[in-house]
Amino acid sequence: MPRGAALWRVTELGGGIVERDDAGFRLTLPRAASDVYSDAQISDYASRTDFSQRPPLRLSLRARFDGDLKGTAGFGFWNHAFMPGTRSFRLPQAIWFFFTSRENDIALARGIAGHGWKAAAINARSRRFLALLPSALPGFLLMRNRMLYATLWPIGQRAIGVSEALLDEALCREFHNYRIDWFDGRAVFAVDGEVVHEAEHVASGPLGFIAWIDNQYAVVTPQGRFKGGLLPASGAQSLEVRDIQISPL
Repeated sequence: MPRGAALWRVTELGGGIVERDDAGFRLTLPRAASDVYSDAQISDYASRTDFSQRPPLRLSLRARFDGDLKGTAGFGFWNHAFMPGTRSFRLPQAIWFFFTSRENDIALARGIAGHGWKAAAINARSRRFLALLPSALPGFLLMRNRMLYATLWPIGQRAIGVSEALLDEALCREFHNYRIDWFDGRAVFAVDGEVVHEAEHVASGPLGFIAWIDNQYAVVTPQGRFKGGLLPASGAQSLEVRDIQISPL
C-alpha cells in the first residue's frame, strides 16, 4: 500500500464528491457547469514537495467508469503539472491510464487520436526536451507542413517522452484489473494481466499517485494549437477505484 494508506488526500472541487468504503473509492461529478471547475480525486501527496513514489514499483487496482463522460479522468503517477484556475504550471511527467472525452485533442503521439482511453506516459522534464525548448516556436510552424511533421515530429515526441496506446473504451464500463510496473526508465501497462503497452524513457520520479475525474478539456498539438476550458455535463459521471495496491518490485 502507499505510504500512509489511511491518509489518502481527498479533493472535492465544484460539484465533485468522493465516497469511500472498505474496498475503495467512488469519485463522482453529479453534474458540471461550464463556468465552474469540478473535480473529485484522491492522491497520496499534499504538495509538490511531498511526492514519495519512485521505481521500481507496481501499481494495481480495479476500476470502472459510469455515465456520459465529459472531461478527463484516470489514475497513475504524475508530478501535479497544473491546476485549473491557477497560473501554476510545470512541465508534465506522468505514467498513467488516462481518459479524455472527444472535446479534448492532446495529439502528441503520432498516429494516436488526441482523445480516448489510453495507457500513456510523458516526460517533458527530460534533458532532451529541455534542449529542444529554444526551438519550440519555429518548430510549431514547421509541424504545419505534413511532410516535415512526418519527418521531424518523431524526434520531438521522443524528446518529450510521449508514449501512448489507445485502449478499447468498452473497457471503461466494467470493472477490469489495471497494472503499471514502473522501472527505472521504463513502464509496462497491463489490463487483466495482459500487457497493452510498454513505454521507454519515462520519468524516474519522485511522482505522486492520483485518481480523478473532472470536467476540463485541453487542446495541445505539435502544430501549436493550445486551448483549454471546462465542459458542462447534465448528468452524473463517476470513476470507481478499488483494491489499490502500490508495492515495490
